[in-house]
Amino acid sequence: MTTPGFRPTHVVPQHGMPAWEAPDPDRPTVPLDPLLPVELVERRGDWGHIRCANGWTAWVDGRFLVSVPDDPPVTGGEVDGTTDPRPLLARAERALADYRAAVEDLVAGGLDGESFRDRTRELRIGVVVDGESMWLYDTDEERWVYGDGKRLTTYATDRAIPTTGPRHAPTRVVTPEAER
Repeated sequence: MTTPGFRPTHVVPQHGMPAWEAPDPDRPTVPLDPLLPVELVERRGDWGHIRCANGWTAWVDGRFLVSVPDDPPVTGGEVDGTTDPRPLLARAERALADYRAAVEDLVAGGLDGESFRDRTRELRIGVVVDGESMWLYDTDEERWVYGDGKRLTTYATDRAIPTTGPRHAPTRVVTPEAER
């Protein structure tokens, strides 16, 4: 059962982690399973108060939680030019090939540092591939797109993109002065 409004902000590290009933090392509770999605709802120094999908809460060492990026934004429709990943992948391949050629020329002594900077100044590339997921930087639109192999959707941009659906609530940060 998932608690209404639950939106994971972090996951437990791959080896699991201990948890406590309160931000007190003398009050341990059951340890958390590896890669369990959790929502960080409060921080007190290194302590993090988390909530699980079933509503159970605990305190953990918040420094070890792994952040989860926001999902790609949902738009009112397809964003032009981003449905097929192949053209953007081809541009990324060309940019990488151009950069590699410049590096080869620099290492071989055919370019000095200033010439290398001039030759690579306009090159922009950003590619992250993690299994079936990929993130590509679209230099023409100045945005990151997320791809699942079949289609791309805008992930992050400087332009405002309308989004729908709830976002998680911001984490409440408690400082020692605020606790008094």
